[in-house]
Amino acid sequence: MLPADRALTSRLLPRAWTARRPTISTRCRSVKATNEKRTIREPLIKGRLRILTRQPDIKFADAATRSKLLKTETFIPWLITRLQILVEKSTDAGFVTFARNLIDILPQRSIWTALKTQDVQLPSQSEWQPSEQPRPVSLLRSLRQAFMSNGESGVDTQLKYSYHGLLASQKFSKVDIENQEKLADLRYPVEWYPATRVVQRKIVLHVGPTNSGKTYHALKRLEQADTGIYAGPLRLLAHEVYTRLNAKGKLCDLITGDEKVVQGGDGAQMKSCTVEMVPLNTDVDVAVVDEIQMIGHKERGWAWTQALLGLKAKEIHLCGEERSVPLIKELAASMGDEIEIHTYERLSPLKTMSTSLRRRLSDLRKGDCVVVFSRVGIHAMKKEIENVTQKRVAVVYGSLPPEIRAQQAKLFNDPDNEYDILVASDAIGMGLNLAIKRVIFESVSKFNGFHIAVIEAAHIKQIAGRAGRYRTAAQAEGPAGNSLEDIENPKMSWSMPAPNLGLVTTLEEADLPILRKAMQEELDPIMSAGIFPPTSVLLKFATYFSPSTSFSYILLRLHELSLRHPRYHLCVLKDQIAIADTIQPVQNLSIHDRIVFCAAPATVKNTGMPAILAAFARCVGDNSSGALLDIPEIPLDILDEDIRPDRAYMERLESLHKALILYLWLSYRFAGVFINQAMAFHVKRLVEERIDKMLAEYSSSPAIRETIKKMREEALRQISKLNEPVAESDDSSVQMKLPDAPFLPEGASDQGQSSQQKDAQLEERLRKMEIASGDIQSVASP
Repeated sequence: MLPADRALTSRLLPRAWTARRPTISTRCRSVKATNEKRTIREPLIKGRLRILTRQPDIKFADAATRSKLLKTETFIPWLITRLQILVEKSTDAGFVTFARNLIDILPQRSIWTALKTQDVQLPSQSEWQPSEQPRPVSLLRSLRQAFMSNGESGVDTQLKYSYHGLLASQKFSKVDIENQEKLADLRYPVEWYPATRVVQRKIVLHVGPTNSGKTYHALKRLEQADTGIYAGPLRLLAHEVYTRLNAKGKLCDLITGDEKVVQGGDGAQMKSCTVEMVPLNTDVDVAVVDEIQMIGHKERGWAWTQALLGLKAKEIHLCGEERSVPLIKELAASMGDEIEIHTYERLSPLKTMSTSLRRRLSDLRKGDCVVVFSRVGIHAMKKEIENVTQKRVAVVYGSLPPEIRAQQAKLFNDPDNEYDILVASDAIGMGLNLAIKRVIFESVSKFNGFHIAVIEAAHIKQIAGRAGRYRTAAQAEGPAGNSLEDIENPKMSWSMPAPNLGLVTTLEEADLPILRKAMQEELDPIMSAGIFPPTSVLLKFATYFSPSTSFSYILLRLHELSLRHPRYHLCVLKDQIAIADTIQPVQNLSIHDRIVFCAAPATVKNTGMPAILAAFARCVGDNSSGALLDIPEIPLDILDEDIRPDRAYMERLESLHKALILYLWLSYRFAGVFINQAMAFHVKRLVEERIDKMLAEYSSSPAIRETIKKMREEALRQISKLNEPVAESDDSSVQMKLPDAPFLPEGASDQGQSSQQKDAQLEERLRKMEIASGDIQSVASP
């Protein structure tokens, strides 16, 4: 180590960090790396630990693999190797010294012994954990937690945070730290909206299961108002309400992150938007906030909290699950708002079927919806169903252009054409108006960013609840149908009418016990609302740091110091840190500019996105031309190529599509820089058409279909392991909330009956119920 390095080390690191280091032997031996088939050469170290000479090919996508690595003696050697790589890449002399000294002390026996005394629990969300003090053991525990949460990228983020924390701690006075802590006091978010607090508001909470008409009643009230706002979780829902209001003669604007449609010069009195885009400074008579249970979401919950606390509406109608009631009542009391609660019951029963389809696509019937969790899988399933049944299949998923999505939904809802079956993503769970009789899960697991995991019970129940909503608003006055046998008996005619009964099942038998368990599970109440520091707080907080301080460190520091009331939780920093680091080298960006970019709909994990983000940031920093054709990082040249059904072509198309979405999003925030908005919309539509055509061809490829098949088989093997402790109980598989009708005869019991007997009895009870209380009418909710 050079003398200059030693001097810098003494200023940056506590004395314990510069303790005597062990001697590393130059003798080598061959060892097997964790999760690696080939043999590599490693230097030995005196003691129990060994240091890798190069990075082993360890796959960290699987949380179980990361957990296993932490429970063995391979984590510290891996960490040392990772530090060596960062030293080679870094141009910051201070960080290089910081990392080298950490490399020197890590092999000490005392460090390893202290670290082994603490177990790392598997986190429920991908979130980093900042270290409370820059000491070796404390830092290592934080690095273990970061690795468990986010793998390699989590470790890199934690190291950067710890290094910048050491630098900053030398510059802050006691007064500075006290002022930072005051700004980081986030215990009273209701005070962030003083203009709203002077408005006397009434909160009307509509709660109930899916297909209970809660959103329908809220939107009816919105239609009666002179001015109003609808806020939903998806662009698809915002488009649907926008179309509905305009069709009824109520002029309505559309506001989403990457699209704004304004009626006339000054805009309409009604606005339909995604919840993140709610106009808080607009005075309205009625506001409707849909899916209010999302207020507890670990990443997006802040948007629902912001809408609830900040909307300047005389009436706020909240629609969602009953488990949100205690929290909403408490928040209403803290704001001094009046609250009125309406509880709804399902308008039709919902039943988990006794058997799956056992992969027999020939058993699909008119009104069936097969739920698939990937776009490639959706198109592959569509092709397979059409080949087996010779019927037309409609598709709906989130990234479909609104016009195409509306056309596909209309084709499926129309009973007088050949589009009998729908293949859709989980977007249907958020309330799209689709005429679904039966929901069939292609799988109850999906890739969560790290590994294949079972879907949360709340999400499964929300998707399953769309079954039974098979009559749209235009069809609601028609007859409900006849019997359960029409759907469950594969020999029945395609054109036979179906009962007003929602059914849910799975495509594979192995998934059915997981579905049953989820449908039986009682969901816990939502305990806290998500929050995120407002821009005003971030701007003031950033003034305590020098202009050269990494903005990602400022974000992490604010999160570390923040104080919160128990009824609130701080939403996790998912993509913001990576975006902040990507644009950090860009000159002339103000703190406000960096805040805007960190909120952008982008992730640096996408192919080409880091270069695109940096290019867009340079346009803003330099105040240069942001014309679409002047930014070479946008891969527009792919439009000159012929469509090819291969993965590389698809990734390039998706990269271009994400770049265009980001361009449009930024065009509403930096209108003077990103000036080709109309052209971007046109190119985006061209790309979406190509993606749709390409996916159809791509999913038809035998190689791709074989890959999908193998992935599905692997998921089934994992599901089979989960099924072992699950008790298959049929007596609780029926999830419904119905009036007190003659459902079970007095004193009767269904214990000991077969699934077929129960299904037959259910059909008879429903028939009697219709005679006693009339046909149960279905209300179509947007």
